Amino acid sequence: MRHKFGYKKLNRTSEHRKALIKNMLNSLIKYEQITTTLPKAKVLRPQADKIITLGKTDSLHNTKSLISKLQDIKSANKVKKTLAKRYTNRKGGYTRIIKAGFRYGDNAPMAVIEFVDRDIEAKKVDRKKKETLKSKEKDKQVTA
Repeated sequence: MRHKFGYKKLNRTSEHRKALIKNMLNSLIKYEQITTTLPKAKVLRPQADKIITLGKTDSLHNTKSLISKLQDIKSANKVKKTLAKRYTNRKGGYTRIIKAGFRYGDNAPMAVIEFVDRDIEAKKVDRKKKETLKSKEKDKQVTA
């Protein structure tokens, strides 16, 4: 019997665990694919599916719930505008977990969690800024 085994604690306090899940949800929504340990991915998966399901029905209450759970308006907007429209015909199972070997330092099992039918260009959201900064620095070095 599984009495008193409600959820995975991940060796963290409740505040730390909630913050970890919230940050991982925001990263997953922003990049649509993240690499993490397998237990964290298994905890994150139902949370991500619930967020997408919330975003599918357009109401003020669901919008406020999304913003309170994610603590980020950009992520909430992406869920409502992009992801909810992408998964209108899908009843559930918006994420997949792919095992990715073991981490070098402590041999922890790693996994990639991603949205099904994800946008491949979402991984490059922050890279454009870095590339333009590097090119500007090279231009300054050449002219100096």
